Amino acid sequence: MAGFWGRRKREQEELAAQDADLARRAEQALVGADERIRTTTDELSFAEAELGESLTADLRRALAAVRTHLREAFQLHQLNHDEIPDTPEELRTRNARILQLCDWAQDLLDEKTAVLAESVAKVRRAPEIIAQVRADAAALSARIPQTREAIQRLAARYAESAMHQITASAAEAEQLISFATHSADVSERRRAAKQNEEANVALETATEATRRASALLDAVEDFEIEALRAESTLAEVVADSRGDLIAARNAPATPEVAQAVSALQSALAALTPSGTPNDPFAELSQLREANSALDEAIAKARHRAENPLPSIAQVQHAIDDADRQLGVARGLIAGHRGWIGADARTRLAEAERLRVDLSDLLPAEDTREAALLQARRVAHLASEALQLAQRDIDSSRPPGQDWGGGGWGGGPRRGGGGGDLASGILGGLVIGSLLDGIFD
Repeated sequence: MAGFWGRRKREQEELAAQDADLARRAEQALVGADERIRTTTDELSFAEAELGESLTADLRRALAAVRTHLREAFQLHQLNHDEIPDTPEELRTRNARILQLCDWAQDLLDEKTAVLAESVAKVRRAPEIIAQVRADAAALSARIPQTREAIQRLAARYAESAMHQITASAAEAEQLISFATHSADVSERRRAAKQNEEANVALETATEATRRASALLDAVEDFEIEALRAESTLAEVVADSRGDLIAARNAPATPEVAQAVSALQSALAALTPSGTPNDPFAELSQLREANSALDEAIAKARHRAENPLPSIAQVQHAIDDADRQLGVARGLIAGHRGWIGADARTRLAEAERLRVDLSDLLPAEDTREAALLQARRVAHLASEALQLAQRDIDSSRPPGQDWGGGGWGGGPRRGGGGGDLASGILGGLVIGSLLDGIFD
């Protein structure tokens, strides 16, 4: 007994020490969060002077939310130190909540001030960024003549449908370069006039304009590379398609194969003659689609040749067999409900569900094979349900007795003291005749 009370006392002392540590950490967190609000408020004032109100709106909203939630933390701390006595559990809950609120406040302010710090750093680097914008604009302007020459050279080789994506690239890039330098000038003037918010917007616009101009000029070079790749791939697909047309002669003669052969021949005939401007992207897409359609038609025809489509009579025979086995299982389970477990009932329910969907599959030729497989599945599930039901009935028979034993009263009970004589005899006769029919 002394050992029990000693252990109990140590546990209470450990809990009290944990509560004291929690209270100390809650007070420290509260002081830290309050001080963080004050310093962040000062940072916000400086940031607004450099960035303007629109770029600092997120931090302003975050500070408002933090102040609201920190008031709750101060109220909880006040409750911990008022004249009303509190239980250890109440103190523990409040201090944990104070810690949670303060940690959330610190995390939110960390996130928002980090984003703002990047913006402030960028603004302070504005002269450097403006100089870079002007240097980029000059370098891009030097590429314009080369890009115009490339577009003219490519236009002589490729059709207008292929060239439309880059035809205006040089002119658009030139406009963007001019806009970038103008925005850089505006940014400098607005910053000199202490209109920092407008200056920042103009600076962002200038950097984005140079980025888009560079992308347009790069796209012309990328187009030439991709067009050459498309031409090379097109030659390979042409050779492959001609080989497929030869192989199609040995494929099963079906309307689908004949249609796919005709479509591929038309796609080959529609290719632009050598030496004429063409659209390798569109021609490659059309030829590849026709080639794939022929491969798919041949594969389906060969599969059908190896696996002939079942006749409607075959499918109907399978459905009739499934209905017969389903009816047997349904009748047996319905006649011995007190003895039948969940397994047999589940198989029967699944078989009946599949049988409901089976009628929609039969008329259509393309679903006839699926109907045959589903009919066989229904029959299999019904057979399993019947065997499981028979197992349940056999296991419910009292040891040492046949179906006739156990008296006349009370009806059959699973695992009970005997079954009904008449139902046992009739059940045995019905089961025997039905099973003979199923497995004949």
